[in-house]
Amino acid sequence: MNKRYAIVGLGGRSRMYYEALADQYRATCDLVGFCDVNRTRMAYANEIVTGYGAPPVPMYGAEDFDRMIAEQKPDIVIVTSVDRTHHRYIIRAMELGCDAITEKPMTVDEVKAQAIIDAIKQTGRSLRVTFNYRYAPHHTRLRELIASGVIGNVTSVHFEWLLDIRHGADYFRRWHRDKRNSGGLMVHKATHHFDLVNFWLGTQPQTVFAMGDLRFYGRENAEQRGVTRFYSRAHDSEAAKDDPFALHMEESEGLRKLYLEAEHEDGYYRDQSVFGDGISIEDTMGVMVRYRSGAVMTYSLNAYLPWEGYRIAFNGDKGRIQAMLVETPYVNASGATYAEGTTRGFQITVFPMFDAPYDVDVPIAAGGHGGGDAVMLEDLFGAPPEDPFHRAASHVDGAMSILTGIAANISMRTGQPVKVADLVKF
Repeated sequence: MNKRYAIVGLGGRSRMYYEALADQYRATCDLVGFCDVNRTRMAYANEIVTGYGAPPVPMYGAEDFDRMIAEQKPDIVIVTSVDRTHHRYIIRAMELGCDAITEKPMTVDEVKAQAIIDAIKQTGRSLRVTFNYRYAPHHTRLRELIASGVIGNVTSVHFEWLLDIRHGADYFRRWHRDKRNSGGLMVHKATHHFDLVNFWLGTQPQTVFAMGDLRFYGRENAEQRGVTRFYSRAHDSEAAKDDPFALHMEESEGLRKLYLEAEHEDGYYRDQSVFGDGISIEDTMGVMVRYRSGAVMTYSLNAYLPWEGYRIAFNGDKGRIQAMLVETPYVNASGATYAEGTTRGFQITVFPMFDAPYDVDVPIAAGGHGGGDAVMLEDLFGAPPEDPFHRAASHVDGAMSILTGIAANISMRTGQPVKVADLVKF
């Protein structure tokens, strides 16, 4: 019998899931419900689904979530709504007898994380968190190398992630710019990065200290650089026409149909100025983390740089591993999902303690997020072989990634180190 899936939240992030269910997994999976605050967005999703020859999916407003579950009886609810609402739908789906799959981040603060953990205990249902970066072959190769002991016990990590001015700016145009919605980039974006470190080292965070500020985006920073022309949003704005940071939604079918033509229903503007007022997230962040294994990480995230990707170094008692990734930047929902975060280049070099350094052969896969999207979708909806790397992420993995970012947010606010064990109880 086919598994039945419903999706709540039909913004740009949902497309990867409903396309997969409507196309390559249609023979074994049934897509039985869409739920969103906006019918225009759901109708656009149905336009895409029926384009694959699949039947249209029943549509429900956010207020009818319970009715969708009762009428369509999904086995699993996929949660791709605004981050601050993830816990609401995860918990209610479980109370109504469903398992859940959620986009990262699992949620945005420790209170909501605890509520999810408690619901799992009370209902016995399961939650998967979709960390597609784990599935990228080059990231799996790093885990394999570290686990092999080639550099011995890892004692420290230096991790620098760069968001370029196309991708990085996009977080400051949309709902993510309000920290109440996203937890800031420390949670929304860095959850990927903190999860990778947990995954690579096979450990969990213990103590976190962080600093961060809004140093580039926002009106005040622009004024200090001499900017005098401002606008609230790009659409129909003369001032935005020559602004390289402006998003012109009418130029992209996905952005136009998902957001511009849907504004009349919910008043959500996807193209706000990155140099406007009301931005409460940071764009420049530095973090130190001590792990249960004893390793210490220094991490930085900047959202306005000339290229996209990361540099990382693992130091061990038998040597050092260095890696560098260059990704193709993107604007969510502005193009095909398989083009999001494609790998342009990746290099791993091992420096043994007493031998010559050498480069490691790295498999580079095509497709979104370094080829990780397709592998993850097969793990979720297909019949994958047993995975020796244990890439499927549970609610514990989801919590341990966001708790690093949540602790960082608390540390930035208080100026004090934060013990992760004080935030939630499993």
